[in-house]
Amino acid sequence: MKELELKYGCNPNQKPSRIFAETGELPVEILNGKPGYINFMDALNGWQLVRELKEATGLPAAASFKHVSPAGAAIGLPLSDTLKKIYRVEHLGGLSPAAAAYARARGADRMSSYGDFCALSDTCDKATAVMLAELVSDGIIAPDYEPAALEILKAKRKGGYNVIKIDPEYVPAPIERRRIFGVTFEQGRNSLKIDGDTLSDVVTANKDVPADAKTDLLVALITLKYTQSNSVAYAYNGQTIGVGAGQQSRIHCTRLAGSKADNWWLRQSPKALGLKFLDGLKPADKDNATDVYIGDEYEDILRDGEWEKVFAVKPDAFTGAEKREWLDKMSGVSLGSDAFFPFGDNIERARKSGVAYIAQPGGSIRDGDVISACDRYGMAMAFTGARLFHH
Repeated sequence: MKELELKYGCNPNQKPSRIFAETGELPVEILNGKPGYINFMDALNGWQLVRELKEATGLPAAASFKHVSPAGAAIGLPLSDTLKKIYRVEHLGGLSPAAAAYARARGADRMSSYGDFCALSDTCDKATAVMLAELVSDGIIAPDYEPAALEILKAKRKGGYNVIKIDPEYVPAPIERRRIFGVTFEQGRNSLKIDGDTLSDVVTANKDVPADAKTDLLVALITLKYTQSNSVAYAYNGQTIGVGAGQQSRIHCTRLAGSKADNWWLRQSPKALGLKFLDGLKPADKDNATDVYIGDEYEDILRDGEWEKVFAVKPDAFTGAEKREWLDKMSGVSLGSDAFFPFGDNIERARKSGVAYIAQPGGSIRDGDVISACDRYGMAMAFTGARLFHH
């Protein structure tokens, strides 16, 4: 098929809308549903991300996309009991590597992932489909589907769930074009390969970047390659734990991603894990309540007349001092940036979220200041020499 007509573009007033192949056939096949313009943008960006993550690590990869940026991305490492609980997959039993990857990608930032588009590097198996069946999600793209998985997905959303199959052998043209306001832009496709060699230039006094940290840095950098710029990503144990996308200031990227990483860690605290919710409360409502409880506006949900709507027992306040004490236990986090850090304030913010390893392009006139800030805290930082802007 060379062309697919879409309902509309980014907004309902933007008609007509279609996707088409200038030469050859489209590399995608719709197995169910009617994906829209933004769905396809999420799907195709997500597919590129997970394909490259699988190539770089050798493990199945997954991404959870919203508005053409990943809310989370991960590889298929086993989940601890705590992660199974905060990702709300305890009841699913054993997870396949693909299912574990998606549980991590989706669970990293459950607030942002609500209504996402899932991307898988490998065949969607039944375990992943069973998980997706329980979640609010717009669709999925994968190279193939087990028959049992496809049957489950076709039943989702009253039969309207979007299921896209992509040709894993498809290679796009080296030149890409887009039109804005009647003007055609042309550029070489970003085929930059991110692998272990990307991290070879460690410029700090601390040169020690262990294997698991290198994997996390690859997760962060490949995620950033498909994240709206400016962007920063924090990663830990094979997954992103905070993505700051589309900010005009580098420090705001670092703060936004850092606050998401902090929330990921605070959700694992005894106080958050001990919350007693009302029976029958939906998972999304639990996530929303937890997010408010661990945040600065916790009083909003602890007021009389409010806490009774979600909690069976009123929880004690999670004080700022208690949160800081818990956050100080987070360590060994990796951070990637899609462009150089212009000031050391980014390092100061990163260390508050347990960052020990950094990868960024370098090239700022203040590189020396940034390196000194890393040395002050014993961090290891690699200059990649490669900017990863994505628009």
